[in-house]
Amino acid sequence: MNEIGQAFIARSRHHFAEDFLPKIERCLELLSDEQIWWRANPQSNSIGNLLLHLSGNVRQWIVCGVGGADDARDRDAEFAQRTVIPREELLARLKQTLSEADSALASFPSDRLLERMQIQGCDVTALEAILHVVEHFSMHTGQIILMSKVFAEVDLGFYDFSGPAPVPKWNR
Repeated sequence: MNEIGQAFIARSRHHFAEDFLPKIERCLELLSDEQIWWRANPQSNSIGNLLLHLSGNVRQWIVCGVGGADDARDRDAEFAQRTVIPREELLARLKQTLSEADSALASFPSDRLLERMQIQGCDVTALEAILHVVEHFSMHTGQIILMSKVFAEVDLGFYDFSGPAPVPKWNR
């Protein structure tokens, strides 16, 4: 279990830093602040709201829940935000949160993955909490990618397919 647990934590850290974040960064490069804060209707979220939400979710579940930091999340505020926060600030917040989450995961003993904890009113294991955040982050990254493709009208070019296997362009 320890080897599997270590691999699970390592792969989770990889997804945040070396898969999801570079894709979000590429999307934000192509968009104006107005596009980042555009919403299709009052019930929809803007990319800006999704970025605030991702920061809040990662902080609550990983930094606080798994890592033990104090939780002061205001989830409703992530979706209620309507004032434009510049892309650089949104990205800086997300990177800071992911850095803190990476530190929490790096120091989390894999033999504690089945330990139960209370996060956002849910009774979960640490493994469930980490998996929840990876899946949740992936889903919202996909939404950000879709909205970015609609606005930018370009292939985002995440991978080089010229060789025998796809290579992320940010790893070249």
